[in-house]
Amino acid sequence: MQKQGKILIIDDNEDILFALNLLLQPHVEKVKVSTQPERIAHFMETFAPDVILLDMNFTKDADSGREGFFWLEKIKETDPDAVVIFVTAYSDTEKAVQAIKAGAADFIPKPWAKDKLLATVASAVELRRSRTQVSQLKQQVAALESNRSFPEIIGESEVMQSLFETIDKLKNTDANILILGENGTGKDLVANLLYCCSPRTDKPFVHIDLGAIPETLFESELFGYEKGAFTDAKKEKAGRFEIASGGTLFLDEIGNLTPATQVKLLTAIEKQQITRLGGTASIHINVRLLCATNADIYEMVARGEFRQDLLYRINTIELHIPPLRERGKDVELLANHFLHRFAKKYKKDIRSISASALRKLNAYNWPGNVRELQHAMERAVILASGYTLSGDDFMLKPVSSRKLIPENLNLEEMEQTAIEKALEQADGNLNKAAELLGISRFTLYRKMEKLSK
Repeated sequence: MQKQGKILIIDDNEDILFALNLLLQPHVEKVKVSTQPERIAHFMETFAPDVILLDMNFTKDADSGREGFFWLEKIKETDPDAVVIFVTAYSDTEKAVQAIKAGAADFIPKPWAKDKLLATVASAVELRRSRTQVSQLKQQVAALESNRSFPEIIGESEVMQSLFETIDKLKNTDANILILGENGTGKDLVANLLYCCSPRTDKPFVHIDLGAIPETLFESELFGYEKGAFTDAKKEKAGRFEIASGGTLFLDEIGNLTPATQVKLLTAIEKQQITRLGGTASIHINVRLLCATNADIYEMVARGEFRQDLLYRINTIELHIPPLRERGKDVELLANHFLHRFAKKYKKDIRSISASALRKLNAYNWPGNVRELQHAMERAVILASGYTLSGDDFMLKPVSSRKLIPENLNLEEMEQTAIEKALEQADGNLNKAAELLGISRFTLYRKMEKLSK
């Protein structure tokens, strides 16, 4: 039978510690003992016990139990879900009731009956596991509740109708899907729609922006961690894979993953299991993967920046979200939708968009796609003074293709200038700069390294 549970024993009697250690060692994973209750916080951080056996009295001849209740309170402040069993030679019904009310899981008298003590500890380990599962379920419920609304995707153009038809074909599948498209095209909305139309719609939908996670936090965010895995790990935490298990995990900006994190993600997908940071037990996962990127993922594979085997794992089906400039009359449709939304939000009596304004909107290239149109409409509604939006209410500055050709055609110098301008606009934020340049963060790192030599 597999040993389960890490046990911490705190008692000022070394004979008691020796006896309990000898009794429990064959039945549990690990045992730590100490005569110093002052070290409980240290053990909780570094050892992360499932169960704490705590003596009630640490002063010679004391039988009040006050010290035990003091340390129980300290333990609960550190970890409200901690499972503590009191052990004492001075047991009575009143004290047992008081212990349970104070948050202890059970009460063991000295001397103890061997079988009863083992059964009590086994039950306490199971209680700890149950509390951990309840915490995870609460996170899953929160993830489920946050995605109750059906996403609204507006589009009547031929390219959008084709996209909707493809999504409709996928509604009864569990296939992993890769969503490709420029920034601002609505990849997150499409992911949400896929989730809402899937067999897993009654399970959690967990969204994580990989572009916003430093490489050092990748494992703890996706795979979770055990209590004591690192300095600030005060209690165990389920990762996004665990929270999404049974449901859908949306990995946004997957093109930003470094080679090292790509390997870790691939391993988790292939084995369908993860191990928490600082843990040893494998945790089975069952997730449907939706991934998205604005990067040219195939070009990244060709350059050796993205693993081909990982690409095969995440793109059973590919969806390409068209840019706004290719959606024809959808510009006018979306503009009117945003007009009504923002007129209501800002309590403005604006009823329409003039013909000249619509011509201006249709002539613009929309490099920021639907997101840029949304911001342009919000700004226009805020600043407008009449009942109708005119062309002057939109501060759009289309640039002719001829003006985009620089005088200096040295590719290396052009690249350096582009990187410098992107970093300036992004206030030094590498993720934003990479997004402005249309490349992955890893590619930006590599180019900056090359240019600095």
